[in-house]
Amino acid sequence: MQKPYYHYPKINYQLIYIGYLIIILIFILGCKLKSKAESICETNKKTYISKGNKMKKLTDLNIKNKKVIIRVDFNVPIKNGMITDNNRIVSSLETIKYCLKENSKIILMSHLGKIKSEEDIQKNTLIPVKEELERLLNIPIKFSKDLKGKKLEEIVNNLKDGEILLLENTRHMDYPNKLESSCDEELSKYWSSLGEVFILDAFGSAHRAHASTYGIAKYLPHAIGFLIEKELVELNNIKEKNKTIILGGAKVSDKIGVIKNLIKTTDKILLGGAMCATFLKSLGYEVGKTYVEEEKLEEAEQLINTGIFILPIDVVTENGIKKIEEINKEESILDIGPITISLFKSQLHTDELILINGTMGLWEEEKYSKGTEEIFNHLTDIKAKVIVCGGDTGSASKYYNFNPYYLSTGGGATLEYLEGKELLPLKIMED
Repeated sequence: MQKPYYHYPKINYQLIYIGYLIIILIFILGCKLKSKAESICETNKKTYISKGNKMKKLTDLNIKNKKVIIRVDFNVPIKNGMITDNNRIVSSLETIKYCLKENSKIILMSHLGKIKSEEDIQKNTLIPVKEELERLLNIPIKFSKDLKGKKLEEIVNNLKDGEILLLENTRHMDYPNKLESSCDEELSKYWSSLGEVFILDAFGSAHRAHASTYGIAKYLPHAIGFLIEKELVELNNIKEKNKTIILGGAKVSDKIGVIKNLIKTTDKILLGGAMCATFLKSLGYEVGKTYVEEEKLEEAEQLINTGIFILPIDVVTENGIKKIEEINKEESILDIGPITISLFKSQLHTDELILINGTMGLWEEEKYSKGTEEIFNHLTDIKAKVIVCGGDTGSASKYYNFNPYYLSTGGGATLEYLEGKELLPLKIMED
């Protein structure tokens, strides 16, 4: 039997070769375009803070071998002489290391707590911060208890290139005459005389026009440090991009301005903590002894009518779990309940940008910590892009081993910036 005859088409190897070349060229071109796009994005990210202003950055100034005053934010929690959260110190290291690389003589200034008495002066010292900074940088740090006078001037004048001097708590100058927090002109001039360049890198204090954050900048060439640069990039993104917001804590008045300023780019707002009581009461619910801002009830109701708020269905009180309609006059809202935890979890997704400010309850006490813990655990599981704002929220996130995309070092400063308020220490950086 004769085998069937198959006709094989003639293969044009030349065309195949040309085809392979075209594919390779397209691949190379695509890689280059991607690289260029990433470069443009990175450039835009770095220069984003300059849109609409002329804020100078650290790298714009010549600081080589100069005396550089850096206003940092070392206002960290200290218990029994031990720092319990060093995030603000760690966040300042990039700016400090850059200045060390430039062989600058570095003078660090920061406040710590509030000073209203001699007892406060003894209690609120930056000596534990000096020790932590030495550990982190692995170099000796000079320290001055004096914030004015010949002893301080002698230490400053004897500083060598690449050495660091940390001054004592700037708010020691607030007792008894509030010279620091009133931005005393004489004190501002004196502190400026210690350096040749001023760098503002204390975002957590950028909403306070004090002598050390604002006054010094009037008399010296100045710029923002790397920490503030990062803060502004991330917070500007929060302002513009669509997001979900989780709000907790106690006071509505601290956050109502933020809500109003961000509402146009916010998909939903989950409300926990004691602040939800003001919103619940505006709807007619009994909230017992929970703190309520009566003057904000009308605004709270108006905001709820936008349709983007998700309120608790159940809560934890001194007497256990209660549905919100079951709360009596002798009880307080101390955490969100299990049904609300499940509801909130169902509203949080991997592909979202999420801003969290405030905790879901009195998380320091174990019996009222479940809401805060469960929300942080869920955010870890879904690997969402989360920005954490506020000192207490940051401490809680660290306690529950939550690693956010970005942890803002600001509390009040972050809220005021997101609210759209003008922060004078940042405003003067535009000059």
